[in-house]
This record gives sequence, C-alpha cells and structure tokens, in this order.
Amino acid sequence: MSSNLQSNKLTHRLLILAMIVVAVFSNHFTQKRLNRDRQRLGLTRMEPLKNAPPLLAFSSVALGGFRGLMANALWFRVTRLQDEGRFFEALSLADWITKLQPTFSSVWTFQSWNMTYNISKQFESPNERWRWIQSGIKLLRDEALNYNAQSSEIYRELAWIFQDKIGGTFDTQHAYYKGRWATEMRRILGDHPDLKAIEASTDPQVIAKRDTLLKNYGLDITRMRLIQDNLGQYDWRLPETHAIYWAWAGLETASEGKLNFLRRVIWQSMSLAFERGRLIENKVDQKLDYAPNLELAPYTHAMFLKVRGEEEDTNYYSTIDRAHKEFLQNASYYFFLHHRLAESSEWFGELKSRFPDSLPKGISLEEFALNRFESNLVKANMNQARVIINGLIRQFLYFLAIGDEDQALGYRNMSEIAWKNYHKPTQRSPERLALPPYGKLLRNMLQSINQGEEGFSEGMIAALKTRVEILPETETE
Repeated sequence: MSSNLQSNKLTHRLLILAMIVVAVFSNHFTQKRLNRDRQRLGLTRMEPLKNAPPLLAFSSVALGGFRGLMANALWFRVTRLQDEGRFFEALSLADWITKLQPTFSSVWTFQSWNMTYNISKQFESPNERWRWIQSGIKLLRDEALNYNAQSSEIYRELAWIFQDKIGGTFDTQHAYYKGRWATEMRRILGDHPDLKAIEASTDPQVIAKRDTLLKNYGLDITRMRLIQDNLGQYDWRLPETHAIYWAWAGLETASEGKLNFLRRVIWQSMSLAFERGRLIENKVDQKLDYAPNLELAPYTHAMFLKVRGEEEDTNYYSTIDRAHKEFLQNASYYFFLHHRLAESSEWFGELKSRFPDSLPKGISLEEFALNRFESNLVKANMNQARVIINGLIRQFLYFLAIGDEDQALGYRNMSEIAWKNYHKPTQRSPERLALPPYGKLLRNMLQSINQGEEGFSEGMIAALKTRVEILPETETE
C-alpha cells in the first residue's frame, strides 16, 4: 500500500516535471514570435539601448517586461504630485521613468515642461530661472532625442520652448532670456553669419565652430543653411529662428499624422519673426530692441499658401486663414509705416483679393492704416507702441529730407499725438511700461539714419542735416 502511494507520487512529480520541460521548450519557440510582434507594435523596446548610462542599460535588461508596469505606477504618482503642485518630487519620479522607459516620449516632454514652466517660476532670480529653462532644453535635445530620434512630440516641445517661453512675453523675465540666448549665439556666429561659407569652409577654426554648434546646441549647419535658402534670412540670435529650426528638423522624420503641429510652429514663428525679427542693439542702455523684419514678408506669405495647399483637414483652414489674414494686415500696415508705399499697396491689394470681407467696402490704404494705427495704439504693449511711433518719426524725417515740410510736419504731429496718447492714464494699465521720452526716440532715429541703417540715401542724409533746425533745440542737442 505504502509502496504504491510512493510510486504514484513519484509518477505525479515526473509528470509535472515533464510538463514544465515541455512548457519551457514551447516557450523557446513562441517567445521569438511574441518579441517580433511586440517590437512591430512598438509595445516595448527589444534591442539594447546604445550609449546608455550603466544604470539605464541594467534596468533595460534586468527588469524586462516589468519595466512597463513599474513605469505606469510611477506615472500615476507623477500626475498626482503635479496636480498638488509638488513639482520637484514629480521631477525626480519622472527621471526614474525615463530610466525605465526611455522611449516614452511623453515623460521626457513632461519633465522638460515641468523644469521650464513650473520649477523656473519658483525662483525670483532671472539667472536661476534661465538655468532651469536651459535644463529643460538640454534634457530634450541632448538626452531624449538620443532614444527618440523620430519623435515629433519632442521636436515640437523643443520648438515651443523657444517660441513661447523665450520668445514670448508672458514670463516677466523674458527680456533676460532673450538677451542671454542672443549673447550665446553671437559668441559663436557673430551678428550676421554667412552660413554657406561656414558650411563649405575647411579652416580649422570654422570647423571647430561647426562642431560647437552641433555638440553644444544641436545645430547642424547644413540644416541651418537649408532653412535660410528656403525660408529667408533669419537672425540666429532670435528664439523664433530656433523654433523654426527644431520644427523643421521634426518634419524630416514626422509621420503624416504629426505634420500639422510642426507646420503650425513654423508659420507661427515666421509670422512672429516678420513682426519683430529685426534685432536692434541699444548699446547706450545695454539692451535689445526689436523691429519688424520686412524682408521676410514674401517668405511668410509663401509659407501660408504652401501650408494651406498641403492641408487636407478642411476644419484647419479657418485657423490658417485667420493667421494669414492677420499677416496681410500687418504687412500692409508695417510697410506703410516705413514709407514703403508701393509694397504696402501690393500687400493691401493681396489682402483685399484674398479676404475681401475683412475690410469695409471702399476703404483706401491710407484710411486702413490710420484706423489700424488708432486701434493698435490703444492695445499696444511697449514694444508694439515703439514700432508704431518710430515708423511715424521715420516718415516725418523722410519727408523733411525731401523738402515736403507740410507732409513732414503732419507725420511729426501724428507721432507726437501717438506718444502722448500711449501715456494717457486712461490708456495705460499698471503693467504697461512707459516709453522713453519723445525727444530721445527722435534723436535715436536721427542717429540711426545718419549711420545708414534706415535706407536713406547719402543725399537725403546730407539734406536732413541742413534742415534739423526745424526741430526743437532740446531734441537735437
């Protein structure tokens, strides 16, 4: 009896062992197929990570499929910490997730957003804020793209940081960020680099410059030159140019469904660069000023037409058309302010042709510009108001130089009225910054003209110098 029981137990154990062996043996054949399916569907990374830190390489191999479960649990915790405003704790957990799942693009963009927008604002010092913004950029550019080289999401986030956080005006320290970035780019490229010459040069110093751009800033000189050839001459000291660069880089590998938000960054940044893409260094006050870059108008217009023609989603048309209409209005107005009346008339004609319902019937270019001038001044911030008033002052001096004193004094009066209206207590909100004194704006424009920066001919400059007595003495000392 006892021997039979022991024999049955032995047979049972041998049967279980045989089943285990068969299961393991079968798994050997099915695991390869499962791995291929998981890799094809993008569920997990099956190949070893290249150039990964030791901890990341170890976790990728040792934890296997459990990495996803752990990453999901940590992600739930991160979102809860974010909602509670515990940004530094969320940052640490997000870093763990990138170690577990380096191809999870959303965690990289979340972590960068947290650094750039949330943590940076915890500091009063502009230098500390800038350090966190730089950290957010470097995280995406130097780390995330190593494991997600074709992620449109990461390229778009990089472009957005330059367009919105550095290029925008919502952060109170935005002028500091713009200045720091302009200084970095000037140190390497100078003010107006010849990209074709830099690309083709065999000079060791120029090669070192190319290497620095690529290694420290992710800027490929060939891509920079292609952007210049196709989209116009942009100033690489400005953040909008780098927003265009990263969106353009993303388009090179983006799938069809990911094109829209990258294209949007490009045409938005091109439009912004047209409005404020000419950098003016105020060496007296040690700061940067911005003015419209009118030479970008044809390229920006062409980009709107291109995107409109390539877009298949008709629901998106209204967004593009609305931005295109605003651009044409700005082009008509800015060229008028800069006394480039023939070009202003051309852009105004394009506006009337493409968007006839956007204008009152029978309105002239002069009436349009005057209406726009009055409405813009009411809602303008300091930089926008300065553009408006500087344009009027320039037209005043233009007509003064050619001897049309009535027209000149008309623009002079309009520019003074604009300056006074901008500073009316009823017009200014507490956060609206005051402009320099009118006389200083006038002297700055005269100096710019005398230095050949405003397109006045030598004869006009000479004539203007003989007629400055028409200005009050306090404004021309």
